[in-house]
Amino acid sequence: METMQIKDEMFYPGSFSCPGCGLTMAYRHVTKVLGKNTVVVTTAGCGSVVAGYYPTTTSKLPFFHCSFGTTAATASGLKAGLDMMGKTNTHVLAWAGDGGTFDIGLQSLSGAAERNDDIIYVCYDNEAYMNTGVQRSSATPLGTLTTTTPPPALENRDKKDIIGIMAAHKIPYMATACVSYPMDLQEKIRKAKKTKGFKFIHVLIPCPTGWFFPAKDAVTVGRLAVLSRAFPLFEVIDGKEYRMNVFEEKIPVAQYLTAQGRFRQMSTDLYPRIQTDIDSRWSELMALSNKREESTS
Repeated sequence: METMQIKDEMFYPGSFSCPGCGLTMAYRHVTKVLGKNTVVVTTAGCGSVVAGYYPTTTSKLPFFHCSFGTTAATASGLKAGLDMMGKTNTHVLAWAGDGGTFDIGLQSLSGAAERNDDIIYVCYDNEAYMNTGVQRSSATPLGTLTTTTPPPALENRDKKDIIGIMAAHKIPYMATACVSYPMDLQEKIRKAKKTKGFKFIHVLIPCPTGWFFPAKDAVTVGRLAVLSRAFPLFEVIDGKEYRMNVFEEKIPVAQYLTAQGRFRQMSTDLYPRIQTDIDSRWSELMALSNKREESTS
């Protein structure tokens, strides 16, 4: 596996992000792998704030800002233009949050995936509209307290299965990743970089501000999400070949939930339901992964 060096940094020190922000860590690792021959498209959100305010920037790469629902469409158009100029080896990174991916940008995302446009789309998922005041998105998990989900509404909505939606498009490569496992994230971006066509990477971004935990615990909380299987790590090839990241350690989901203040008003009576849902989802993913192993044996 390649080892990234300091000289490969595409991100200047210092940014406008909140202390402990997982987004800046994710951007560093993603752009390190993609390298200098990359342009970035981002929509409104934490990603656009982290890029910096004119006339300053934290990004060493060209950064193109677009309207909320058009990240994938803008990236597709930019890639087409670069190809017509003969710059076919330039990578186009679409960089959008869960609101701009799961919700407002879903139509343009689906269109780019259906066309199999040759871009890398990274969704940095902090599970709410954090940049505008911690409002619920369709990526917000069951039981989460946000400014638009008062306690009576906490138990009404599950998180949208964005990976299932993208798998239905049968794109060449997609994967889930977490900033708490940087080498895994880098390796998945490296695979996306080498793959022709549309690539989708779903990255969990622990958010101290919206999840209500100390800034120093961002990496720890991300690990709890993965080890509890609340956010499983895996790859999907051509929409059908599932490859799981399996860890020997497994922890109860309650350990993950109690590490954050955003679940503080959720009844503990809901814990068994959440644990059952997580175990069921894990079994489904393992069954899909095992089908692949059986078909190749």
